[in-house]
Amino acid sequence: METDIERILFHAAAIQARVDELAAEITRDYAGKELTVVAVLTGALMFTADLLRRIPLPLKLDCVSVASYHGGTETSGEVQFDQISLPDIEGRHVLVVDDILDSGLTLDAITRKFYQHCGPQSVRLCTLLSKRRVRIKDVEAQYIGFEIEDEFVVGYGMDYQERYRNLPFVGVLKPQRTQEEI
Repeated sequence: METDIERILFHAAAIQARVDELAAEITRDYAGKELTVVAVLTGALMFTADLLRRIPLPLKLDCVSVASYHGGTETSGEVQFDQISLPDIEGRHVLVVDDILDSGLTLDAITRKFYQHCGPQSVRLCTLLSKRRVRIKDVEAQYIGFEIEDEFVVGYGMDYQERYRNLPFVGVLKPQRTQEEI
């Protein structure tokens, strides 16, 4: 799998150091508040697990399963919610944790759905990565691990056709790998 990577953007040590910094910010900002962390499956799973182990606050954890890429390297433009019920977040401060802020479609859809149907006190966003690009939806994360160029990345939970999630780093997939049948 590593031979499919054009270059590594962030090694495991750099990711873990940044996760430490994000956890310290979140801990400070949510001290004394009723916090629910909502992980966006499946890409944010590893990031969320590492992040939560570093936040020494009482909190609830829930997940939402949404899809907008549907196996490709670009968003389909349609966000599908794949679970039957939404998290119980009424009156709580919510931190949505996702792997990457790209077009803004997914995080915008989640935020709108939470406010329309769940009654949270607040919703903030935390992403491991944020692409430098014009977004389809005007969404900004309050907590960002790293900013990257507009490239297709894999590793540390992020995938291409359900592969590469288990790489311990974030890297750019060789362009020919996204054009071949894996």
